[in-house]
Amino acid sequence: MHLRSKAFAPILLLLAAFGLPAQEQEKDPVFTSDTRLVVLHATVLDAKGRLVTDLRRDAFTVLENGVPQDLKIFRREDVPVSMGLIIDNSGSMREKRQKVAAAALGLVKASNPQDEVFIVNFNDEAYLDQPFTSDHKKLEEALSRIDTRGGTAMRDAVTMSIDYMKEKGKKAKKVLLVVTDGDDNTSAASNTLEKLVNKAQQSEILLYCIGLLSEEERGKAKRAQRALNALSNATGGLAYFPKDVTDMDQFALQVAHEIRNQYILAYTPKIMELDGTYRRIQVTAKGPNRPVVRTRSGYYATRDNQPPPTPPPAGASALK
Repeated sequence: MHLRSKAFAPILLLLAAFGLPAQEQEKDPVFTSDTRLVVLHATVLDAKGRLVTDLRRDAFTVLENGVPQDLKIFRREDVPVSMGLIIDNSGSMREKRQKVAAAALGLVKASNPQDEVFIVNFNDEAYLDQPFTSDHKKLEEALSRIDTRGGTAMRDAVTMSIDYMKEKGKKAKKVLLVVTDGDDNTSAASNTLEKLVNKAQQSEILLYCIGLLSEEERGKAKRAQRALNALSNATGGLAYFPKDVTDMDQFALQVAHEIRNQYILAYTPKIMELDGTYRRIQVTAKGPNRPVVRTRSGYYATRDNQPPPTPPPAGASALK
């Protein structure tokens, strides 16, 4: 996550991007030229796993490195998002690919009609098969391009997708869905999981992951599960490991529903220095049925586009 800074204009753009009417914008605090905001997209579930969508601002407590923070922006809005679908097209996906494509298309159709979506297919390499579009027919055609062969360069595909999202995504809220059926075996050696988790966390992108790992060797399945959990946990998304590819449909619809019912929380950190240190975030909520909040676990206090330090400080890695 980056600290937003530099000018008042980006704050106005942030409010506009979340679809806030003018009268609501006027109720928000006045921001100066040196204002910095940490923006969180938070999912709240009750003890039975049901979405909680009616909480007020005072129900939330946000801690950064254990220090309470004051919310400057609080919203629950169904806002359009920039979304990327990253689909495994390796040889082992041959029998699953059509069902995966159908589930991914179901996610798109259940999402906000103003969303913009791109599609990356990957095997040994990653390919942008469909740039951003809101045209469901174009997305369906891209998902139907099945050429299952080769290995699994998942980390390279996610890295490419994050870069494309940051360059081309027009919506303030950004989401990636990764679908794979095995352990990464062809990504560049320099593109480690730790580096990718840090990059994902700095990007302010929610990552949802589906691991179709029931046919993978036990050791490889564990590594793949660890990687997908690390990416989703660090960014506030969710990882799902169905026993059968047909179970994907339900999760895809769950993701679409969740994305449309999240809270937007933003605060100005009480520690303002951009010193490159890791800031751990904790968000809790009070309410009936013991609500649990899921959001990104932290960020590095760096200027926009500055990469986080590598390796991360001891105890700060989202992999722990």
